[in-house]
Amino acid sequence: MNHTNEETNQIQNRFPITSPFVTGKIVNELIRLIPDPHMPIVVVCIGTDRSTGDSLGPLTGTLLKERRPENLIIYGTLEEPVHGKNLADYLALIDEKHPNAFIIALDACLGRATSIGTIIVGNGPLKPGAALNKTLPPTGNIHIAGVVNIGGMMEFFVLQNTRLNLVMKMARKLSESLKRTDRQITRKKQEMPAHKHKIAETILFPTKQRETERI
Repeated sequence: MNHTNEETNQIQNRFPITSPFVTGKIVNELIRLIPDPHMPIVVVCIGTDRSTGDSLGPLTGTLLKERRPENLIIYGTLEEPVHGKNLADYLALIDEKHPNAFIIALDACLGRATSIGTIIVGNGPLKPGAALNKTLPPTGNIHIAGVVNIGGMMEFFVLQNTRLNLVMKMARKLSESLKRTDRQITRKKQEMPAHKHKIAETILFPTKQRETERI
């Protein structure tokens, strides 16, 4: 659970789930932010089902996994949640199993009353636990946050009393958006010739390229 980062300098776009064509808009933004479709792409869905408001991540991860995406590696489901106590371990595991992966971090957040029901997509990492004053590792190359309730006071109580109906609606929108993003990534892989992928990889990971050349 993090704040909406409304006070930070991160570039973010906001999508109320009731707005027209919201799924398509989220997909377009995600595709714009993913630099290379050939990279390993990991979606880290943060949260716990022990708190209604904080269950957006594992609910989204579960619904997305049921859709069987081809290109997205999913961590964080109702069965195997990623939360404050194990986040650092999962990040180490991801770094080991998927080196140079592009990470999409997804979490619930608290914000202004007018922002409830809004999905935020932006550059840079999430700061999980910020709403509850926890210090956890910043997570993600880009982030998705869903505003599930009002922030500013009694955050733990607010999370426990968040309506599951809203969280489920947001989780369904997010899983649908990520599945459609997955389809777009498949198309982009087919359209991008192998030599262009090699050029993109060199730009993204110049150190890795130099090490390969030495070998």
